[in-house]
Amino acid sequence: MTAEPTLCAIVPPYVLDRLAEDGHEPAVRSLALDAAHRAARLTAALPAAPALPADRLERVISDAGHRERLPGRTVRREGESPLPDQSVNHAYDGLGDTWTLFSAVFGRHSIDDRGLRLDATVHYGRDYDNAFWDGQRMVFGDGDGEVFGDFTACVDVIGHELTHGVTQFTAGLEYRDQPGALNESVSDVFGSLVKQYALGQDAAAADWLVGAGLLAPGVQGVALRSMKAPGTAYDDPRLGKDPQPAHMRDYVRTAQDNGGVHINSGIPNHAFYLLATALGGPAWERAGRIWYDALTGRRLPSDADFTAFARATVAAAKARYPQPEVADTVTASWAKVGISPS
Repeated sequence: MTAEPTLCAIVPPYVLDRLAEDGHEPAVRSLALDAAHRAARLTAALPAAPALPADRLERVISDAGHRERLPGRTVRREGESPLPDQSVNHAYDGLGDTWTLFSAVFGRHSIDDRGLRLDATVHYGRDYDNAFWDGQRMVFGDGDGEVFGDFTACVDVIGHELTHGVTQFTAGLEYRDQPGALNESVSDVFGSLVKQYALGQDAAAADWLVGAGLLAPGVQGVALRSMKAPGTAYDDPRLGKDPQPAHMRDYVRTAQDNGGVHINSGIPNHAFYLLATALGGPAWERAGRIWYDALTGRRLPSDADFTAFARATVAAAKARYPQPEVADTVTASWAKVGISPS
């Protein structure tokens, strides 16, 4: 199963829209580029996979040289030494950290589970305020330096975007409304797990922020999203206030952002945070395993809503862990955000 062609970018369109309305030129250009890539994705072919699964990391980093052409010039391949360009090195390391989590913890052979080579392009466009997975590669902007910094600097951003690829090759969650919010949430979850695994953090020590360090100095905020406290990541005159809800009673019904996929993802995000901290220990061990099983179990429909996904996680917990308290904790975590799996 594969997802419908969609451009999955880390910065929500409503954030760039607000900046563009205030005359922020990098946001205006970024929105135009995102629209162009979204249209191109509709006709893009899926990447060819190796004939046999390869449990070997393979990375290729390219440099767009601030132009708007992909893939750009190849600058670093697997096994080659670091370069003076830190964006290249950050992208290379982040791809590796993501591959390592999925391989070491979940036994997955790259993003597609068939040994897909991980490609990325850095220095895309001029002052480009986003990073995205286009179905075949990661693309990173440098940010404008006023609102956003270098998008390669946050390993959870890289993990987030590559997880869109995992979803693309597994449940294929539709990118609209609740299925789309689940699509975004799953990427936030595993992006956070990539960071926690790389840092050796357990659930209690993690910051549960997505994109911490991405906002430029002077911006009133700590990240793009908070899984621990959705709606508190930023409150800035230029960006506005973080609109994410943490509970179904505050679910946002909107025609923007494909039905609020970056907004309402705060609800399942918070459910995962509650589960991971309740279970304790490293979040990738039990909570992450349950989420991975639900995503990849081939029983989740592409139009799954929050309740369907909650049921899938409870079923995954029961199937993997004989102790009934694990599944009970999953149920309780969903109930705390207003969703009943029963």
